[in-house]
Amino acid sequence: MDLLDKLYQVHLKYVGMERDLEDPAISSDMDKLRTISKEKRQLQPIEEAYQSYSKARRNLAGAAEVLRDTRDADMREMAEEEMRALEAETAKMEEAIKILLIPPDPNDSRNSILEIRSGTGGDEAALFAGDLYRMYMRYAERHGWKVEVNEVSEASIGGYKEVSFTLMGDDVYAKMKYESGVHRVQRVPQTETQGRVHTSAATVAVLPEVEDVDIVINPNDIRTDIFRSGGKGGQNVNKVETAVRLTHIPTGVVVSCQEERSQLKNKNKAMKVLRARLYEKARSEADEKYSAERKSLIGHGDRSEKIRTYNFPQNRLTDHRINLTVYNLSDVMEGELDGIIEALRIADLAEKLAHVG
Repeated sequence: MDLLDKLYQVHLKYVGMERDLEDPAISSDMDKLRTISKEKRQLQPIEEAYQSYSKARRNLAGAAEVLRDTRDADMREMAEEEMRALEAETAKMEEAIKILLIPPDPNDSRNSILEIRSGTGGDEAALFAGDLYRMYMRYAERHGWKVEVNEVSEASIGGYKEVSFTLMGDDVYAKMKYESGVHRVQRVPQTETQGRVHTSAATVAVLPEVEDVDIVINPNDIRTDIFRSGGKGGQNVNKVETAVRLTHIPTGVVVSCQEERSQLKNKNKAMKVLRARLYEKARSEADEKYSAERKSLIGHGDRSEKIRTYNFPQNRLTDHRINLTVYNLSDVMEGELDGIIEALRIADLAEKLAHVG
């Protein structure tokens, strides 16, 4: 199916939606009306592109016909000039249309749950996990996103064995989804007396926050354990059991939350994380390609499974997925991630374009 055929199929769907919206039976059903109206708005840019592209193709065919049928030198020159301009215009249109035809990621507009875990490297890995957490806090601040901490497991020397938090704002997942994977650090640890550079790693998992309607969880499949918080919280810590641990029995997924003083708030937060993990698990299993990609990105914190390297002695950051190297690591650690994320987005777009005819 060539590009025009694909556009025509979208055109037929768009016309069908217009017809549906005029149907009294549908216009009286507010849920159907909202659904169709939303889909129609999403298709409108493609419909407009179809009309413009079809017109340009017709004009191109007309210029070719003039060039084929006339012997007048001036007419031929005009037709040739028009054809060159129309060919350039249609080529530009085709590239723009291919981008429009790429199916949008339905999760892009969602909030995101980030889980950072220290990997290979012991105390240094925990310190690096803390640095990554701080980096994302700075990035969220730059974008005006709200941050809500879900669960924290601090390391004895500082940093985190594990930290889970939710980022809330506009198009959070669209930007943060590229951060999933193993992040490797090369630097001289605080405990190193001879100045040797060590290599450690931490993993980052980015999950789209989902609602009840996105994934159905049978309450009978969840075991709830209540325990005393082991983190900060003043007198409340040792006297009241407010921390919550949820175990999804069929899958073995376990989520804990103890950052709130209210048991109910902790349970609600834990349910959000549980839904996100189960949604991601279901999505992965439904798409083998995605599952393989996620496994290669997340890994188990091994130094060999890396998406990005942070080299502090050289102030260098390398993203291995797109062979991008920058020498402003100190700025990146302060939350200046937009340039890297935009480069990843463009590379992702280019890969998707390769599969659009």
